[in-house]
Amino acid sequence: MEHINAIILAAGKGSRMNAAKPKVLQVLSDKTLLGHVLTQAQALCSQVFVVVGFGGDQVRHFFKDDSIHWVGQAEQLGTGHAVQQAMPHIDDDSISLVLYGDVPLIEQSTLEKLTAQVQKSGVALLSVILENPTGYGRIIRQNNQIQAIVEQKDASIEQLKICEVNTGVMAVDSGLLRSYLSKLDSNNTQGEFYLTDIIAMAVGTGKTIASVIVENECEVAGVNDKIQLATLERAFQKNQASQFMQQGLMLRDPARFDCRGNLSFGQDCEIDVNVVLEGDVSIGNNTTIAPNCIIRNTKIGDNVVILPNSLIEDAVIGDGAFIGPFARIRPESKIGNNVKIGNFVEVKKSTIGKGSKISHLSYVGDTVMGEEVNIGAGVITCNYDGVNKHQTTIGDGAFIGSDTQLVAPVVIGKNALIGAGSTITKNAPDNALTLSRAKQSSLKKGIKNHD
Repeated sequence: MEHINAIILAAGKGSRMNAAKPKVLQVLSDKTLLGHVLTQAQALCSQVFVVVGFGGDQVRHFFKDDSIHWVGQAEQLGTGHAVQQAMPHIDDDSISLVLYGDVPLIEQSTLEKLTAQVQKSGVALLSVILENPTGYGRIIRQNNQIQAIVEQKDASIEQLKICEVNTGVMAVDSGLLRSYLSKLDSNNTQGEFYLTDIIAMAVGTGKTIASVIVENECEVAGVNDKIQLATLERAFQKNQASQFMQQGLMLRDPARFDCRGNLSFGQDCEIDVNVVLEGDVSIGNNTTIAPNCIIRNTKIGDNVVILPNSLIEDAVIGDGAFIGPFARIRPESKIGNNVKIGNFVEVKKSTIGKGSKISHLSYVGDTVMGEEVNIGAGVITCNYDGVNKHQTTIGDGAFIGSDTQLVAPVVIGKNALIGAGSTITKNAPDNALTLSRAKQSSLKKGIKNHD
């Protein structure tokens, strides 16, 4: 394929966003608007130029990508002027693909079709047919051939009836583009240099304008305010949800599901309403996620049940685990196979061994827990001394009675029994009862009392 340069126009302030940061840094799903465009451009083009103006330093700092060529546009004098800023860095023997930093859902397949047309005619234009074309430049055709683009404010009454509109996206032989740009003027109602004027110039020199009409209008929709951003977010999520369901994922209501990242899943998985997945999430076979859960950067095994209102982030959930409701699994936690993490339980930076149970109202942090451990209601690990975090180790088969505090660093032995209501500050031996309260007449031999 001929050498392709992407020129992404991202210099606008986006005042209708009513936001401090530049419009192209607004987020759709898991990426900024400009990030979506860059993904497609970098996959197709050998060089990517981004024209920035308002907040340009913010935009550069956000991406920190050495492969991007940043070009400044100090004055916003129109799209033609913006493209001119990139041309000194572009060879004539190439294709220039003009994209927009606030048009995030453009597909690579569409751009491939468009650039392929340039070799035939030198100029290829992407258009779309809208039921309501108000505000867009109209495509003027004669004998089905594109003759010009007329902006809304410059269009006649007859031209305003045309429903085929310019998307702004075009691919042009770079040598031709340089020649046309040098002839632009600002003799229009806006007093700007319109990139679209090069179409009439090309026609005037005998060029036939190649045309690609995009079918999905969301693919070429721009974002100017928060309403349009939300509209495209839903379109993006609806498209993802449809793809997932076609691949076998059961979504109880695809309109109430968000995936803001990458999702992989096995067979017979079900996700209920208002679940949000972020980052990289993988789900095994026959796993169910109940309503109102947020799961971020997590690997979930087979036959897992996640009950409502649970938050899981940067964790690994083993096969057969049972999580929630109202559970919080914090980063660097590894939940073993067949573990139960019950209601109002928080686990942080801990490994929970196979078959262990933390059923109610507990906090377990910086802990290595063995297999078949039972943690009673209200148990907490006191892992922070005000300066440093310390580790708690709990051996296989241990039973921690309700309302117990384990003051780290501390080791609870295998098959140890910790009496309810204890505050354990010293290591507890294997196979023995340990508690910290007054002796009772029913206590038997082998008890170690911390008092």
